[in-house]
Amino acid sequence: MTIPFLDLKAINLEQASELENAFRKVLTSGRYVLGEEVELFEAEFSQYCQAQHTIGVANGLDAIFLILKAYGIGFGDEVIVPSNTYIATWLAASHCGAVPIPVEPDEQTYNIDPLKIEAAITSRTKAIIAVHLYGQAADMDAINEIAHRYGLKVIEDAAQAHGSLYKGRRVGSLGDAAAFSFYPGKNLGGIGDGGAVTTNDSSLADIIRVYRNYGSSVKYQNDVLGYNSRLDELQAALLRVKLRMLDAANAKRVKIAEFYLDQLKDIAGIVLPFVPNWANPVWHLFVIRHCARDILAKKLADVGIGTMVHYPIPPHKQLAYKDLYSVPNSFPIAEAIHNEVLSLPMGPTLTLAQASEVVFAIKASSADFFE
Repeated sequence: MTIPFLDLKAINLEQASELENAFRKVLTSGRYVLGEEVELFEAEFSQYCQAQHTIGVANGLDAIFLILKAYGIGFGDEVIVPSNTYIATWLAASHCGAVPIPVEPDEQTYNIDPLKIEAAITSRTKAIIAVHLYGQAADMDAINEIAHRYGLKVIEDAAQAHGSLYKGRRVGSLGDAAAFSFYPGKNLGGIGDGGAVTTNDSSLADIIRVYRNYGSSVKYQNDVLGYNSRLDELQAALLRVKLRMLDAANAKRVKIAEFYLDQLKDIAGIVLPFVPNWANPVWHLFVIRHCARDILAKKLADVGIGTMVHYPIPPHKQLAYKDLYSVPNSFPIAEAIHNEVLSLPMGPTLTLAQASEVVFAIKASSADFFE
């Protein structure tokens, strides 16, 4: 049996008829940029996230970048970021001219550790980006309390957490603003790139709407040096279809995660995800740790089971940041995590029978490590 890490084709074919109808509606509308579908999606996604405003943009990186830019963060400023995350979080700060300042994660949740944030704050710090990594919310109350004391903005990187709950509240309205990605593999994924900003800050929303459209709120009148970062009509229409099914799809992920947590709990060498009692993750990824991660991944691949590593190289060890962070073992927790994490098959079309095959293969492989 071949079990893919994520079967995007199967996910989209489940809704093929609705997606095709949405495509035809856009095709025959004659309006392909910033039209009715974007407006409707923005309204629906705002309601879903319990936020006052959604601004559709081109991708998740642009969403973070435009938030920082709209808040006036730039050269000479510092932005606190997690040391273990996808590099887009760091790039957004760098592209604004600011310096990303890494803070190590809580080793249980893999999210930024609020207890370590305060030590990283300087007079140049302007914002904290909290990533809801793997689909589980960061500890937002603790992060917001620190930010409030120091007058800092709090930005949620919710690219992996569509629908995730923190103390009963959806991510996307837990800070000053939030950034979402609609990359195809996300819990709410398009058929191409896309992103959005959610916020309760009306002034910020107005500025980002101008920035995303060449700095213009009136056609051919450009008030600021803007960008071309617009969620297109087709992606918005497709996302509207998928948004209606998001909670059901997330519920399927939760069932698979619960199965993994139960079946893998007593296997030597495996560290399972930890979920605080205030979190309801949406399991964008189900990530285990293993001291011989690469060997385990190969053993699973040999029997047709797809896995991935999120992420093999932490941002501070990437060539792009060699001039900023060149000291070996600068962030030991992040480095240990990135050396051991392995993402198992996960998705709304994965069956319990397939998950059982994954568990069986892991148990068989793990027995080889400890004979």
